[in-house]
Amino acid sequence: MYDVAERSGVSIATVSRVYRNAESVRADTRERVLAAARELGYVPSGNARGLASRSTGVLGLCFPDYSDSDAEAAETEDDDAAMLYSDQIIRGMERAARRHGYALLIAASLKGGPESLVAKVAGRVDGFAVLARTVPTSELDVISQRQPVVMLAGPREGADTADHLDHIEVANFDGQRELTRHLIEDHGVRRPAYVGSSEESPDVQARFQGFLAACRDAGVEVGDRPVLRVGMMTQAEGAHAAEVLCERAGERPDAFVFANDQMAVGALHALERRGVRVPADVLVTGFDGIPLSRLVRPSLTTVHQPMLRMGEAAAELLVERLNGTRAGDPVSLMLPVAVVRRASCGCGEGR
Repeated sequence: MYDVAERSGVSIATVSRVYRNAESVRADTRERVLAAARELGYVPSGNARGLASRSTGVLGLCFPDYSDSDAEAAETEDDDAAMLYSDQIIRGMERAARRHGYALLIAASLKGGPESLVAKVAGRVDGFAVLARTVPTSELDVISQRQPVVMLAGPREGADTADHLDHIEVANFDGQRELTRHLIEDHGVRRPAYVGSSEESPDVQARFQGFLAACRDAGVEVGDRPVLRVGMMTQAEGAHAAEVLCERAGERPDAFVFANDQMAVGALHALERRGVRVPADVLVTGFDGIPLSRLVRPSLTTVHQPMLRMGEAAAELLVERLNGTRAGDPVSLMLPVAVVRRASCGCGEGR
């Protein structure tokens, strides 16, 4: 920085203003400083800036790696087809962070243990968002005393536990209840089979409870547990689940209700291979509204949740906490969802 100032014939303070608030420096002076910086290969040090301002200019996002090799390998003309739930959240959060002058640090692996991951991220960012159940809430609560933390996709824990975090979730219960009600009332479904996950997230738990509520309201008898639970909610697991449900003894379910779109897409492929017609022989639904859901054939009936908006809301909330425009008690935001009726339930395209 001293070298840039000397070569461009300005003060150190002017060089600093060029990088902190370029509009405060005359255009010719600014260009002279930037030209000298280019010649010298100078790039401002984020670490040095952070020491001076006690700010990194970076927001963080922590979540387990939920990649799906089948989705990533999908051949389609739509570049966004392989984008999954976490990808959409990343896009939304990065977009909002950039608007406010922040970069985004993404930690999408739990190797070495989730605690060490979050500790590393917390030391490099001004605030961060974390997917529910990535790490214990009690640990996040300690970190939140030093910097803002937003919990994504999970409700606030009970009053008997320490949970002073900001929360952003979507209306999972309402969305699944409305979708299941549609299957029962509009398509006459009487034997729906719900497929969930073996280690259910708060999202998946809420979806199953919405499914149960709609069934009980309509007098449709279902068990108090999902018909099947899978290890990872991927296309491969969905295909396997469809095979299992088709081969079970007794009358086949008249609707396969999957806890996410990835499993439902895998099931559609498996059913096509078996010669089972959708929706003529069985209805299939998902949840999330990922881009791939509209591109498969038949197109997938699902519940669209605002994943981009969730990421944006997380960044906005962190920035508000950091700049002091939001203070006080933790907040809980509930974002709305929408049932998208498509061909896989017999409704045609995108109603």
